[in-house]
Amino acid sequence: MTLPSFPSLTSLPAAEHPDRVAAPVAAALAEWSRAAEVAVVDIDPGLADTAAMSEAYDIPLTASGNCVVVAGARAGDERVAACVVRADTRADVNTLVRKLLDVRKASFLPMERAVAESGMEHGGITPVGLPATWRVLVHDVLLEEPVVVLGSGVRRSKLLVPGAALADLPGAEVVAGLGR
Repeated sequence: MTLPSFPSLTSLPAAEHPDRVAAPVAAALAEWSRAAEVAVVDIDPGLADTAAMSEAYDIPLTASGNCVVVAGARAGDERVAACVVRADTRADVNTLVRKLLDVRKASFLPMERAVAESGMEHGGITPVGLPATWRVLVHDVLLEEPVVVLGSGVRRSKLLVPGAALADLPGAEVVAGLGR
């Protein structure tokens, strides 16, 4: 099987290199049926933010997926979702995500809490390996991309995933119009 790649990056089989990703990501890859299709690439950790990484490695924003964590509550029941949106858009938190979570108000989870609960670094949070209680909402347009760049749980690397595989992530819900 050919690994997803970009000419400016060296792809390695992610499942065979657990030392290059966060522990929860490595554990999820060990269980995911599509893990053999996922590559890990080393990057300069100073370039982990999407815009900097895209420019430095000549990656189109349309091939990058940003993962933001959102929470809201109804009747004391907290509801958390990771929203994976194409990098040239923003998650529609105030309308669509709020309705999907069935909460009165949805807000970004504080960074410290997202990092602590995901077991991943800020700037590296990915939909691969998140807590099972979190919903994973995936922007439908990402499924059309041959390769999507995602965080790896750490800032020093990224995952390259076939777009269609995002629909098969554990707990993934494909959402039309998630990014605006």
